[in-house]
Amino acid sequence: VQLQASGGGLVQAGGSLRLSCVASGRTFSSYLMGWFRQAPGKGREFVASINWSGGSTYFEGSVKGRFTISRDNAKNTVYLQMNSLKPEDTAVYYCAARSNYHAGTYISSLEYDYWGQGTQVTVSS
Repeated sequence: VQLQASGGGLVQAGGSLRLSCVASGRTFSSYLMGWFRQAPGKGREFVASINWSGGSTYFEGSVKGRFTISRDNAKNTVYLQMNSLKPEDTAVYYCAARSNYHAGTYISSLEYDYWGQGTQVTVSS
């Protein structure tokens, strides 16, 4: 599986961005998909995840209520809608996929099998 993330950019605090991640392969609809981010000098941090149907989502606490995650299995694409952006949201954002999973939360980067290349999000104050 190859993942291609896009949609990053420079935005002022309070603004919005929508990230997209397109996956290759015919089994996308069976994957758990996640978004992570990594700020300079920090480790990779979980942001959000979504199960195969889109019926179950999970968010890191600081983005809850501001970010939403969705997917379109017909387009092999997962989205991260980011609203009310803050300077502390500045980071490289990565999409990730896990091929086998059960009910529960997967918030460690070690739990994901495939990674995209990352897209830079910069929020100015």
